[in-house]
Amino acid sequence: MGGAMNPGGQASRTLALNMKLLGHHELGGFGGIGEGTNMQATKDGRRIFWMAHESAPKNFTAVDVTDPRNPKLVVQRDLPHGKVRSNSLDVVGDMMAVAYQVRAGSGNPNDPNNIRENVGLKPAGIDLFDISTPEDPKVISHFDASGPHSLGAHCLWFVDGEYIHASMGAPDHKPRNPKDHQIYRIIDVRNPAKPVEAGRWWYPGTKDGDAEPPVPRHPRFDGGYRPHNINVYPERPDRAYMGYIDGGVVILDISDKAHPKEISRLRYSPPYNGMTHTAMPLVKRNLLVLTDESNKDDAADWPKLMWIVDAREEKNLVPISTLPMPPLDVFGKRGGRFGSHNIYENYPGPCAWRSDQIVVGTFFNAGVRVFDISNQYQPREIAYFVPGAPPLSPKGAIQMNDVFVDDRGIVYAVDRFSGGLYILEMNI
Repeated sequence: MGGAMNPGGQASRTLALNMKLLGHHELGGFGGIGEGTNMQATKDGRRIFWMAHESAPKNFTAVDVTDPRNPKLVVQRDLPHGKVRSNSLDVVGDMMAVAYQVRAGSGNPNDPNNIRENVGLKPAGIDLFDISTPEDPKVISHFDASGPHSLGAHCLWFVDGEYIHASMGAPDHKPRNPKDHQIYRIIDVRNPAKPVEAGRWWYPGTKDGDAEPPVPRHPRFDGGYRPHNINVYPERPDRAYMGYIDGGVVILDISDKAHPKEISRLRYSPPYNGMTHTAMPLVKRNLLVLTDESNKDDAADWPKLMWIVDAREEKNLVPISTLPMPPLDVFGKRGGRFGSHNIYENYPGPCAWRSDQIVVGTFFNAGVRVFDISNQYQPREIAYFVPGAPPLSPKGAIQMNDVFVDDRGIVYAVDRFSGGLYILEMNI
């Protein structure tokens, strides 16, 4: 439903430009989805959309979206206990990797007191599943990342069927500051029954005993120095592109996976408010698209932006523009978080859409937004869809968390708390 956007109190209203709703699924009343979504092409011709949940009690859910106007629940699994979350998953062929991070109910895993309370709990790491029969996922193996300073795995990237690139703790890694509890770990799953670590890297100065001095902390929003999204693409298998929370963006040479080497980093917080989430390369255009995650309600950490960076000289990254933000006066007090979060990351899989001209992102209470970046110096917003507040939303507004686009150009967006899955069509 189009039209001008009214100020923040109208969170019950749906707003749309050049996008329309094709289908919606509330996922059996468990509509809180995390940051991990991907699509499987089954051998019998179906399209199965897999989603990791934001928090307990559910682990993951799969929905048949072969007909996007008639999504059907295929399977939904519970977590082993209430102090663990899955949050992230990826699918390659008939294999799925799921990340497990321990937490205390609704506690903030970035809070150092909460971290001390929960380190050592299990499961903390990665499960591999055989999903050749989507209705009956079967565990192949577990990679354990639990330990005295570890909360397990937060986010993973798995696109080649051989290596998982994960932000997670390790049993033998002690950070100087408990907020820096995740590092980059490369997990070799070429033998899925016996995953093993192939290599690791952490931000210099963050490990207890590092020769480098301790890293500076953000004076107001200390989110920690940890990798979040780690992107490795078939066209550049020797590069890992990382959003490193308050460490900004880091590019690594991973041609020798046992010994990753830093190429460059770009840190711009402060003066900005940290939480660099994603660094997506557009290889042919020598650009990076960066996102900073909003993680405070009512725009307390505004502005949280999406950036375009010139990466022609990868040792000298230069920000050249930001994507136009939804208006603060409309969304700042609309309910929950407002600002940048995830983008669709041009997955290499057979069901995935890819573009180096169009960026699709999620902005929590500002919904799904679509941008034309063909002119990298002047990005334009060309579409958006902001659902009305889902029933039972604890924030009184939509909180769009993650987005996937399939090879048909259909957009799949998920709500962080209760809204479930929204299936959208772009007219761009």
